[in-house]
Amino acid sequence: MKISEVDIEEIEDLLLKVETSFDIRFADYELKDITTFGELCDTIENKVQLENSNDCTTQQAFYKLREALTETFDIKKEVVQPNIQLTELFPRKSRRKRIKLIENKIGIKLSLLRPPYWLTLTLFVVLIISTIGLFVNLNFGLVGLAFSTIGLYFSVKLGNELDLKTLGEVAEKMTRENYKKSRRKSETYNKTEIEKIITELFIHELKINKSDLKRETILI
Repeated sequence: MKISEVDIEEIEDLLLKVETSFDIRFADYELKDITTFGELCDTIENKVQLENSNDCTTQQAFYKLREALTETFDIKKEVVQPNIQLTELFPRKSRRKRIKLIENKIGIKLSLLRPPYWLTLTLFVVLIISTIGLFVNLNFGLVGLAFSTIGLYFSVKLGNELDLKTLGEVAEKMTRENYKKSRRKSETYNKTEIEKIITELFIHELKINKSDLKRETILI
């Protein structure tokens, strides 16, 4: 997807995630004159008023995860490597409980679980059919809308499928979505990482093609 195909509301939602990740808040006037991706990156970098430290945040996020796993479960440190499969760490039967324990330990919501794709697709189709059905049979349409909406809500809440494969991917996700909390020292940041993190947020959250996201790229 190209940036020109993204709705302004999606950009606004992404900026909220940027605020959460870097623990900053934008005033309205700070964003109104921004026209390019590079200007946005520079504005965010200027907002992060922390001490610069040239160390890798993703590596620190991984170390936090490894420490939490070895202290919480009976796992040897040398076994916990970036390429270890999440299915080994979080077996299906105890998956939700084990993930919750790790989230509490590191103080970060990881959001690693999702419902099965077939279930989400089925409920979404029912939602569309029910919306169309409102014009044919009101009661049928309302029942279908209620069923699909409630189903989607609980499928997300109770989903037990892992959305990532390895612990290394979890560390990367932590760094994107909770940059400041992922650092060993939260009063520091790595200046050279900021634009990369913002780029990755755009790619993962908005499904933007990396080749279409340059500093001179015009935002909406």
